[in-house]
Amino acid sequence: MMDKNKYDYLIVGSGLFGATFAYFARKAGKRCLVIDKRSHLGGNVYCEQIPFPLGEGKGEACINVHKYGAHIFHTNNKEVWDFVNSLVEFNRYTNSPVANYKGELYNLPFNMNTFCQLWPDVHTPAEAKAKIAEQVNEAVMVINQQRQVKGLPLLTPSPSGEGWGEAFNLEEQALCLVGKDIFEKLIKEYTEKQWGRDCKDLPAFIIKRLPVRFVFDNNYFNDRYQGIPIGGYNVLINKLLEGVDTKTDCDFFAQSSIINQQSAITQANWRSIAKCLVYTGPIDEYFNYRLGRLDWRTVTFKTRVEDTPNYQGNAVINYTSHDEPYTRVIEHKHFEMFGQQVYDCPKTVISEEYPAEFNTSPTGGGRVGAEPYYPVNDDKNNALVAQYRALAHQQGILFPEDLNGCLTGETNGRGLEGRGEALFGGRLAEYKYYDMAPIIEQVMKLWLS
Repeated sequence: MMDKNKYDYLIVGSGLFGATFAYFARKAGKRCLVIDKRSHLGGNVYCEQIPFPLGEGKGEACINVHKYGAHIFHTNNKEVWDFVNSLVEFNRYTNSPVANYKGELYNLPFNMNTFCQLWPDVHTPAEAKAKIAEQVNEAVMVINQQRQVKGLPLLTPSPSGEGWGEAFNLEEQALCLVGKDIFEKLIKEYTEKQWGRDCKDLPAFIIKRLPVRFVFDNNYFNDRYQGIPIGGYNVLINKLLEGVDTKTDCDFFAQSSIINQQSAITQANWRSIAKCLVYTGPIDEYFNYRLGRLDWRTVTFKTRVEDTPNYQGNAVINYTSHDEPYTRVIEHKHFEMFGQQVYDCPKTVISEEYPAEFNTSPTGGGRVGAEPYYPVNDDKNNALVAQYRALAHQQGILFPEDLNGCLTGETNGRGLEGRGEALFGGRLAEYKYYDMAPIIEQVMKLWLS
């Protein structure tokens, strides 16, 4: 049995929020234990290393497979960039995905390369702008004809003079932003595969805006800094958790009847182990779904080795038609191998991504399916998570925005201890989609503000 309150913090989940919190807590002299139900650390940034021999006397090369989907670090925050690079050097990878629509290839994001590929008669930014404006106007006319038949309000120009009024669904929203060709070839079927619904049945807020660049620039992100940790994300996680006690294959919600009580660390007994809890799992699961279950989208992966050094010539190719059941194919070596390195490694690893509903058990027996990935932030789910947050506050549980001031130096003699019993943070616990850099920035603010 563990000593009572041996730790200042029990951290449930070893993803970026949990690992970064543990790093700064340890720097502040706090004792932390990080547990994870999986057999490895790192949450969804975990990489599975697959070695391949390079030839006689040349050793081997490892391809770091992004087991839970492609993760590309990007940020405009120099403090965050300098911090992660102080732990592990990042490479020069630049995300430049390609779209495959029925065998036609288009550069992403939407830029002058895309427009020249879509419309052979378009060569200049002015011509591209005119083409898109023409198609948007045509789409608005069709939408208004359909609305008039149904007796619905017509689309009118927005008060700002940019764009149009309220779209009733995602299809209308996209057509009003980019017109027919871009929507039908690069958005419609890809989005329907992602969400498992017709675009007419999806809310407009999913696509609040579509970035359109009238320059020849295939860099997907606008951020100043981007790259991949050299050696993979496991190196970053291991550095964050250096000197921190960790325990894998540890289910926080395990039932007492099926676990070894001598070594168990669960929701039922964590207070005997640590003073405070940092929880990064699903917020509804923590409360045993008493208010209902939140909806998620999930992704499954089919990963295989290909007997070729270069399968598709790019790390990310999106498949934007229904002809393929997957949304994209990832070729992992292109995240970390460049130039001749690609061909020095004789094989490659690819992953096909298949979005799906994240099913839940109606009988209360826990979640059924893969892992929860994307929160479905519609009105129903936003209202439900607001109720869960209120319930959490009633029980003395805090969220990052509740902590005014930092946790170091014990402001007024307190860290998290004395302010609340637990801290909920990260994508699952907050029911918010986060990129990696904002998660690290959020934790840095807790400890360094």
